[in-house]
Amino acid sequence: MASDAVHIFTSPAYIRTRDLTWLLPLAGASGAAFATDTHTMRDVVSRNPSLNQTAVNVSDGLLYTSIATPVGMYAWGKIKGDERSRETGILGSQAITEAYAVGELVKVITSRERPNIDNANGNFFSAPSRLGSSFISGHSVIAWSSAAVIAGEYHNPWAQLGVYTAATGVSLTRVLGQEHFPSDVLIGSSVGWLIGHYVYRAHHHVPRKSK
Repeated sequence: MASDAVHIFTSPAYIRTRDLTWLLPLAGASGAAFATDTHTMRDVVSRNPSLNQTAVNVSDGLLYTSIATPVGMYAWGKIKGDERSRETGILGSQAITEAYAVGELVKVITSRERPNIDNANGNFFSAPSRLGSSFISGHSVIAWSSAAVIAGEYHNPWAQLGVYTAATGVSLTRVLGQEHFPSDVLIGSSVGWLIGHYVYRAHHHVPRKSK
């Protein structure tokens, strides 16, 4: 994991021209999200307390599922002697841990206000608590790191649809719950996926299942 941390934080130095095919669209989408964050949270997303709380509850439930799934797969793999399931559990848990650490570090550095503060201005370096910073979404970074590992191990389209739908649900409900700005979850999701994808590519040994 220490070695992974070095690779993760030095990864910008290894960006290649071919990476622009996804970096440029991501940069464009992020810029648009930052530009419209305040309007979205003030005028588009409902501020109904009941709806917001329901969304928060859903996001929490999906997050716990994203964390519990690798743990359960590891246990199943140990009991049944299924090496792929066991590896998925190990790498999924590793990705979640590393993604959580990265997310918390970014929160401390950026200290962005939550949408429910200061009329959703979303100012950086102004949050009452650095650990309570809005940027990036911790739920999103964890959920997408777990999903990336599972999708890497299991190439079945239904399995991939399931894990990525759950991860998308986490991100959307963080916005609907007035907990995060769209840019928080967009970049948090991207960071989580990249970390999970890296952990899978760097450490998997069991041949990927195609069906």
